[in-house]
Amino acid sequence: MSGHRRERLSRSRLYFVTDLRPDIEELVAQALTGGVDMVQLRDKHASDAELLDAAGCLRERCREHEALFWVNDRPDLALACGADGVHLGQDDEPVPVVREQVGPDMLIGLSTHTPEQLRGAVSSGADQLSVGPVRETPTKPGRAAAGLSYVAHAARHAAGRPWFAIGGIDLDNVHEVIDAGATRIVVVRAIRDAADPRAAAAAFARELAGGTGA
Repeated sequence: MSGHRRERLSRSRLYFVTDLRPDIEELVAQALTGGVDMVQLRDKHASDAELLDAAGCLRERCREHEALFWVNDRPDLALACGADGVHLGQDDEPVPVVREQVGPDMLIGLSTHTPEQLRGAVSSGADQLSVGPVRETPTKPGRAAAGLSYVAHAARHAAGRPWFAIGGIDLDNVHEVIDAGATRIVVVRAIRDAADPRAAAAAFARELAGGTGA
């Protein structure tokens, strides 16, 4: 199981993060059809019951598309719903502690915002890293932009670990992120709020297919 998940992670390029919303199952289905490789459920305000109910549906949609399903912050909920991975922030429990909780098969992702955090993340045992925010974004209020220079730093120093640029990435600026060295990106609003989420995801997938970088 762990080998299959990590092999899929190595092939993944487009990561969609969404909160709970009434049309979440249809939204995620459209995003997956458009070319999303990974989906994360992230909602700081939902109850455990609401998260678990949505997670069960999203996990099945992801499996239909051979995509990876992640839960934000909560190793316990990730285990309970059979997620492929749990994504941690810098203020969550350290990766080795979470690894003891979730076992060897579940993927662990870790957010980074500075070169120092990236260096620690590479040695932490995390399977996947997020790098950003590239631009300031309302999904992370108060978080200063790390900028394209941090993307370029990650391209040089992430040591072959799968990493995804994140933060304010849309179809108007994605080429700048790719030019800085990213080959994988996280998208939130530019897919979630699009009039046609499938078409938006497909457009990002096309950009990534033609991109260059480490």
